[in-house]
Amino acid sequence: METLDIKGTFRWPSANVLSGRGFLCRLDAKALNYRHAFHAGNFADLVKHAALLELLARLGVSPGPLTVIDTHAGRGLYDLTGPEAQRSGEAEAGVGRLTAAADAPDVFDGLTQAVRALNPDGELRRYPGSPWLIARALRRGDRYLACELRADEHKALQAVLRAAPSAQALCADGFRTATERTPRDGRALVLIDPPFERADDYRRIVETAAAVLDRNPAAHLMVWLPLKDLATFDAFAGDFGEAVGPAQVFETRLRPLTDPMKMNGCALVLLGVPQGMAGVLEAVCGWTATTLGERGEARVYGV
Repeated sequence: METLDIKGTFRWPSANVLSGRGFLCRLDAKALNYRHAFHAGNFADLVKHAALLELLARLGVSPGPLTVIDTHAGRGLYDLTGPEAQRSGEAEAGVGRLTAAADAPDVFDGLTQAVRALNPDGELRRYPGSPWLIARALRRGDRYLACELRADEHKALQAVLRAAPSAQALCADGFRTATERTPRDGRALVLIDPPFERADDYRRIVETAAAVLDRNPAAHLMVWLPLKDLATFDAFAGDFGEAVGPAQVFETRLRPLTDPMKMNGCALVLLGVPQGMAGVLEAVCGWTATTLGERGEARVYGV
């Protein structure tokens, strides 16, 4: 397994990194079957990661340390030449088209620069997950808690974050970690991005967001969700607005939501959006929907 330090040098992880800090991350085989390697670099990653980098950049200009909690971090770095990515073809249809595009909005620049740094020869072999991007954006005094329950993914995550002293890969339930470890004072960003394998993921998102804001009303939250059918998302948005409070929704619809068996789009739900950022995120969603979609469209509204 190849890994990457935060400075951009490839090397093999040592055995002590892969073994963890005296514990093993246990695998819940009944629930944890999701493999993001099939989807790394797809249209939804472009939306999520461009928005995440923009949010981190805007939060980074304010004084004081920032705590970032990533509830479902994954492995942090993805091999686009592997069988999963090759089988799905989603990276080629996503980041492959983005890096070749001449008309992408400037807000994608941070992501395309990160992708090119990982692929200096121009051939698209690797794609950065949220942990790799967040770790590179940390400033002195910032802190990053990356949660991952899958044993193999957690080991890979530890290796990716080994060069970032302010980052920690936790073998922990991300929902619970955000609820219990969001700082009560100071600045915080909680990224919630579950695989939606469990029937209670939508409910736990709402509960976790409400608990985070109860601990720290000034916390920023970014939630990523799939768009399959309108009824499921509308029910979630209603529950979220009622339990958590006003939030902004940014939808990227690749196609009409008529087939609930397909990934028809994605949505970001954000609380605490910095001033001026909403228009930038609308550009992210609009370009992705119209350029990569079929009769695609972007929607921005409040709940």
